[in-house]
Amino acid sequence: MDIWVLAETRDGAVKRVTYELITAARAVDQGATVTAVLAGSGVADLAADIGAHGADRVLVVDDPRLAAYSPDGWGTALARLAEEHKPDIILGSTTARGRDLTPRVAAGLGVGVASDCVEVGQSGGRLTAVRPIFAGKALARVRVLSDPQVATIRPNSYPPSDQAGAGAVATALLGEYQAQATVTAVEAVESARPDVAEADVIVSGGRGMGGPEHFHLLEALADEFGAAVGASRAVVDAGWRPHGDQVGQTGKTVSPSLYIACGISGAVQHLAGMKTSKYIVAINKDPEAPIFSVADYGIVGDIFEVIPALTEAVRVFKKG
Repeated sequence: MDIWVLAETRDGAVKRVTYELITAARAVDQGATVTAVLAGSGVADLAADIGAHGADRVLVVDDPRLAAYSPDGWGTALARLAEEHKPDIILGSTTARGRDLTPRVAAGLGVGVASDCVEVGQSGGRLTAVRPIFAGKALARVRVLSDPQVATIRPNSYPPSDQAGAGAVATALLGEYQAQATVTAVEAVESARPDVAEADVIVSGGRGMGGPEHFHLLEALADEFGAAVGASRAVVDAGWRPHGDQVGQTGKTVSPSLYIACGISGAVQHLAGMKTSKYIVAINKDPEAPIFSVADYGIVGDIFEVIPALTEAVRVFKKG
């Protein structure tokens, strides 16, 4: 069995989600050949790093036409590549790029896709997956019947692979193809913090923070954890934080190891975006807040007292 994982890179480095996908591929079939598809321009030197993190083979698609990510161009190119090499399974990540690219590849192949999965396996030779449905209120176990079998995995659902694979490098040529749209420029917001969608720890704030001037408290706590700062929809709609920080059904779906919800009541739309976090800590002055129904640990108290105390406690703990 040949399982493809769609590698992701940013700023000349392989993203963590690539190594998580390799782990997910092993969870499907320990004996499968895991092939990481590394697409882009000037990315060939990254193949060795992917091999060192568990890939049996790295299929490098290094082409100037892939210098900037284009949904149409990349989707067409990788679908044609899959038609040629015929992998059994294709796994992408539920990142901003992955949730855009993977379904386009599936559409190009004329097959379906199991999206936003938190667990994958195999039954009767077919890919099985567990995915949240109904805004996270339930989990569905699905079986993929089309070939190739395609799925996207939610970031942080699996630990990154840390065992070396064979890492054999192969090169694929795209040949002639015409993209219907090309990217001419990218305007990105620079930030030293990790992306909310991929962070292992998230400190998130809601309307209970009282105003944008109080988010420095969350930033100080996030700095101690090396965490991302998230926000509820109410906060983003009020203009307190940028939309890129929004966690929830209409924002980013996250699954960190630790999610700290500060002043967030826990509307169902927000819970849908963070309910699968491994550990949830809720801080709210209202003991009846819905967020406590999903929290592993809850603190009922004034966030303006609790957050500074928690920040100091983490600081002291780190010093040993």
